[in-house]
Amino acid sequence: MRIAIVSDIHGNLPALQAVLRDIERRGVDRVVNLGDSLSGPLMVRETAHFLMAQDWVQLAGNHERQVLAGAPGASDEYARSQLGPAELAWMATLKPSLWLSEDVLLCHGTPDSDVTYFLESVEPGHMRLATGAEVDSRLGDVRAELVACGHTHLPRSVRASNGTLIVNPGSVGLPAYDDDHPVFHQVQNGSPDARYAIVEQVGGEWTSTLLAVPYDFRAMAELAERNGRPDWARALLTGYM
Repeated sequence: MRIAIVSDIHGNLPALQAVLRDIERRGVDRVVNLGDSLSGPLMVRETAHFLMAQDWVQLAGNHERQVLAGAPGASDEYARSQLGPAELAWMATLKPSLWLSEDVLLCHGTPDSDVTYFLESVEPGHMRLATGAEVDSRLGDVRAELVACGHTHLPRSVRASNGTLIVNPGSVGLPAYDDDHPVFHQVQNGSPDARYAIVEQVGGEWTSTLLAVPYDFRAMAELAERNGRPDWARALLTGYM
């Protein structure tokens, strides 16, 4: 079994299309999408229509939940303004986590939260790698050989103490952001490339490959600027805030 994992597309359809061309070149059995697919100042409706036409397993991230709830915030408000009843109805069918098989769990954040960072921890003034004990605590009682998560936009592969491989593919569409939850912090990849992962079962063990794909990020940065989001424009151009 060979699975491509995408996450955190954030309406960046050109980045997603570049990733899919790379996926097709490498060959996989299936594609899964871990959510946060539309929120932001980019190609919201076009991305929704593209995703609605796929036969992928797709999750809801925290931003799907927030868009549906009409939560405040520029990215979610813009996304909702671009979506009609059909797109919102599709979004409402998505789950925050699900078992792909008896030993593979998909989630957006952690198995029981769409906003908790799985493999990183936030402290006042900075973000750091999560300790092994923190990763184990967030995994909880889940018994899976593989857990795929997104949310932090940081590509990473970590093995919990019980042997579970936890893979975050990084973000397809947004390489840097800042957030006030639980305290102010910045997340930065330092590169504008689109990110995704391929996981594969080899000899009964799961392995992961984290991939970076170039695309026309300047066009998306210009779109963000036109839509009043210079913060997104800088992130898309540089991978930094």
